[in-house]
Amino acid sequence: MRGGQGAARAPVLQFTNCRILRGGALLREDLWVRGGRVLDPEKLFFEERRVADEQRDCGGCILAPGFIDVQINGGFGVDFSQATEDVGSGVALVARRILSHGVTSFCPTLVTSPPEVYHKVLPQIPVKSGGPHGAGVLGVHLEGPFISREKRGAHPEAHLRSFEANAFQDVLATYGSLDNVRIVTLAPELGRSHEVIRALTALGICVSLGHSVADLGTAEEAVQSGATFITHLFNAMLPFHHRDPGIVGLLTSDQLPPGRHIFYGLIADGMHTNPAALRIAHRAHPKGLVLVTDAVPALGLGNGRHTLGQQEVEVNGLTAYVAGTKTLSGSIAPMDACVRHFLRATGCGVESALEAASLHPARLLGLEKHKGTLDFGADADFVVLDDSLHVRATYILGELVPTFERNLQCPWGPRSPSTEPGMWPEGPSADLAQPAWPEAPLP
Repeated sequence: MRGGQGAARAPVLQFTNCRILRGGALLREDLWVRGGRVLDPEKLFFEERRVADEQRDCGGCILAPGFIDVQINGGFGVDFSQATEDVGSGVALVARRILSHGVTSFCPTLVTSPPEVYHKVLPQIPVKSGGPHGAGVLGVHLEGPFISREKRGAHPEAHLRSFEANAFQDVLATYGSLDNVRIVTLAPELGRSHEVIRALTALGICVSLGHSVADLGTAEEAVQSGATFITHLFNAMLPFHHRDPGIVGLLTSDQLPPGRHIFYGLIADGMHTNPAALRIAHRAHPKGLVLVTDAVPALGLGNGRHTLGQQEVEVNGLTAYVAGTKTLSGSIAPMDACVRHFLRATGCGVESALEAASLHPARLLGLEKHKGTLDFGADADFVVLDDSLHVRATYILGELVPTFERNLQCPWGPRSPSTEPGMWPEGPSADLAQPAWPEAPLP
């Protein structure tokens, strides 16, 4: 129920004794919800002369917009880049499990794969609204295969591609249908890339620059052609150099189209990006910062060997490498752990850390009227957090959704117990099945 007379007849929920993240500040206000949307209480009082049908005491917790993860390769044994007969069931499992970490929407991400994998997998991952069944699917993120060999990272070299004479037709031949695609990561230095960027953006697909050896001028030209995002800043790109800062230089470039903002992903897992680099990026361009997990299928499974597309990865402690190498292959940190680490590492405000995982990815995808915000009229997707930013409960469209982690209880009732094997260890500090994620007092 999202509007019209049906929504007007729906029960009104009033969340009290809470701090709401709205407009960049934590406000001591109540949150009013009806029909899956955030409600303006003044209109309720003065135009409809109604009060709440139910009140829920939040026990002083923070209510923040639900987290949005625009780069997640899988988790809990599910590999989005594996061409199984029932991809949808794996996506659904991940969608359920990430609710425990406050994620209410996500972009399933495929790493570099052969064309037959894309042709089989992509039609099986449609855009889907979130709900009690799990987080919403905003569209697929295709990371590769049109990337640099020198900066391929964990992507298999055998399946990398360049653009041929009919560049966009080559893209279609590689991926098949783009109907379910929301983001494409490519290297802008590849020949004919600007032609592809313009064609993708004309379809409403976000183009991200990554796995690249591009210099700053090439990156600026890509943004002028329509690119709006940088995939996992600092990782799989040329390091910053004072005479040519490369893609990193986009954060302070004066050559971007008027009114155009560049967004950039950061993996704040404590492994991929040094805290000093997190601080540099945040202080240079805080409004464009988007926290991503880049989580691999090993998320939640512990030490050992696991898949990532066409390759094996090996998890040791809190780090995942391409098996037999020291090449990082994505993260095993959930989103709420990334938010907490980012907050501690940068010393930014709680509001900024939370917006980097909610409002900023929503703006990147043009969804800020509905997602990533608790403004009046927005979807009532939100996460209930204690003062240490651990997840107490997750709501999608105003409904409390079942979560499967920890013994933390939301103030108004017990959370659903796990019925699935291999779940997280109990306890408020247990973020991962691996050794406890490093925690320190929040500022």
